[in-house]
Amino acid sequence: MIPRPSVVLFAFSAVYLSACSSNATLPATAGFGPTPTLPAPKESRLPTVNTAPAKGWSDGQKPIAATGLSVNAFATDLDHPRWLYVLPNGDVLVAETDAPPKPDDAKGIKGRVMKRIMKHAGSGLPSANRITLLRDTDGDGVAETRTIFIKGLNSPFGMALVGNTLYVANTDSIQRFPYKDGESEISESGEKVVDLPAGAINHHWTKNVVASADGSHLYVTVGSNSNIAENGIAQEEGRAAILDVDPKAGQSQLFASGLRNPNGMAWQPQSGALWIAVNERDELGGDLVPDYMTSVKEGAFYGWPYSYYGQHVDERVQPQRPDLVKTAIVPDYALGSHTASLGLVFYTGTTLPAHYQGGAFIGQHGSWNRRPAVGYKVIFVPFVHGQPNGGPEDVLTGFLDRDGNARGRPVGVAISKTGDLLVADDVGNRIWRVTAAR
Repeated sequence: MIPRPSVVLFAFSAVYLSACSSNATLPATAGFGPTPTLPAPKESRLPTVNTAPAKGWSDGQKPIAATGLSVNAFATDLDHPRWLYVLPNGDVLVAETDAPPKPDDAKGIKGRVMKRIMKHAGSGLPSANRITLLRDTDGDGVAETRTIFIKGLNSPFGMALVGNTLYVANTDSIQRFPYKDGESEISESGEKVVDLPAGAINHHWTKNVVASADGSHLYVTVGSNSNIAENGIAQEEGRAAILDVDPKAGQSQLFASGLRNPNGMAWQPQSGALWIAVNERDELGGDLVPDYMTSVKEGAFYGWPYSYYGQHVDERVQPQRPDLVKTAIVPDYALGSHTASLGLVFYTGTTLPAHYQGGAFIGQHGSWNRRPAVGYKVIFVPFVHGQPNGGPEDVLTGFLDRDGNARGRPVGVAISKTGDLLVADDVGNRIWRVTAAR
């Protein structure tokens, strides 16, 4: 008897889910800082898979805040909240979103297994495809009103307001909408500004957007279409990059490249430089390759797929490009291997302790391919004179329970109008608010 495909898939999934071909041997801290430890790669036929099952929060549960801080739920019962944007009047926009259909990203047994793994981890559900507005009308730190601000989007993620124009990064385009201060919904149809790389693979689907200080340029992140260009380098056109978009002309060009999966972007308040949080490649072992944050130089190349952390060649990628590798820039600060560091925001408020002023909060979504698990927390990195200055500090923990289940997974981070830290939790379906302890 020939086994049914579902039986084969189940058996293959079991192999993946129990695989421990390359456990981490270094402490997680070895992969942090300006000079992380980079051991020899441990290429494996099967990736290590250690997925934290999505459980959610029970009533009364919440993350653990660092000393001097407290946390409360700003909003609950959302639908996979991924990204945040705070409007000038204090309203909070939330992208309730998940991956779009990607039929060619799940081809073959490995692709289908990875789809099951992502669903196990709390992703892969139909996307709500909307932006929701949250408003704290009485200033008590809890959103009393909730309205659907924009609906009918296509896996939206990043948002940026320039004057009276709100830009939204869908998975396949940048759209603009007219905005009036204080309105609770936008009924007008959006206007497409520019197409973004997407398609039937669309492996890293999230697109983020920030505006230049004068609003004349938009900077847009586009992740790679693969782990290490295994789908062919032609499938990576315009990807693994930050694009510079001229919204008036409706045109885009490369701003920086070689960034495998860039997500959080923010302007560093002291230096004025653009910083980015980047997820690095998989299947080189639990201790490689560190995710990182770095300042972004126009025209610079950061290695992917040919090299990692500067000019460390990834021999799996063929043919190689030594001409590009020799130009690859070393990132400024490592954020740990497989931590899935997504959110990035610099603190410019005044209500949190002064220690946080000018430093970076990072939302670490958490590993699915490292044993033991890492991430699943919000961390802080202090900055002095526009540069990282010190080790990472835990801000919010407790997203994993004692049994290894994910109560939540932090993603986007933002600073409220009153100076609080807001954290999107896409498994817990909550927005957390972090304030100074009283």
